[in-house]
Amino acid sequence: MSSLKNQVAVVTGASSGIGRAIALGLATKGASLCLIGRNVSALKDVEEEAAVSGSRVKSYRVDLSKDDDIIKLRLSIQKDFRHINLLIHSAGAFSMGLIESSSVADLDLQYRVNLRAPYLLTQVLLPVMNAQDGQVVFINSSVGLKSKAFVSQYAATKHALRAVADSLREEVNAKGLRVLSVYPGRTATPMQERVHRMEGKTYNPERFMQPEDVAAVVINALSLPRTAEVTDMEIRPFMKFE
Repeated sequence: MSSLKNQVAVVTGASSGIGRAIALGLATKGASLCLIGRNVSALKDVEEEAAVSGSRVKSYRVDLSKDDDIIKLRLSIQKDFRHINLLIHSAGAFSMGLIESSSVADLDLQYRVNLRAPYLLTQVLLPVMNAQDGQVVFINSSVGLKSKAFVSQYAATKHALRAVADSLREEVNAKGLRVLSVYPGRTATPMQERVHRMEGKTYNPERFMQPEDVAAVVINALSLPRTAEVTDMEIRPFMKFE
């Protein structure tokens, strides 16, 4: 397995859920972290926990729905770390409803956060990625592979995100960069709790995958020797419930 020690990782959505779990997992492997999110207090908590592993950690308050925030981030990261090795897209926005009645404003927000932001962030950070061992991870969703009723807006952005990742992989392979899309099923995160409230269901987090489960699989893929590349991973909760 390849070492992630001293590699610099940018993790969006790092304040909670899968992004937080990936960031903390990378810290235990010796990676330096650029934590991206809007909740400064939550980012600081992750920063303190990650620093216990001896990693260098910096937090950046970024609103991924705003282009200016994303563009300025590159300058800040270059100043603090000079280059990056890993780019983990884990931030996301979610809403649900019938196509006939769902707000187009909700669609616009999900488009900006789930698709446009990772596209733009990848674009602005590619020039500072280490082409010898660079890796990009898109945390997608099970509905990025097969949509369902009531999630047309979210699923549409995730289907499009898959297309971005697939195109990027073809474009940067010759440069030595690897690109991974991950399609988790229901995972015990704050977003999943909100989903249950929207569905009017009781939330039992123990029934679902844990963020650390997804993080372990992602970090394992990132640690593979450079002779191999994992392109797509579907992960599901082991126990099935109605």
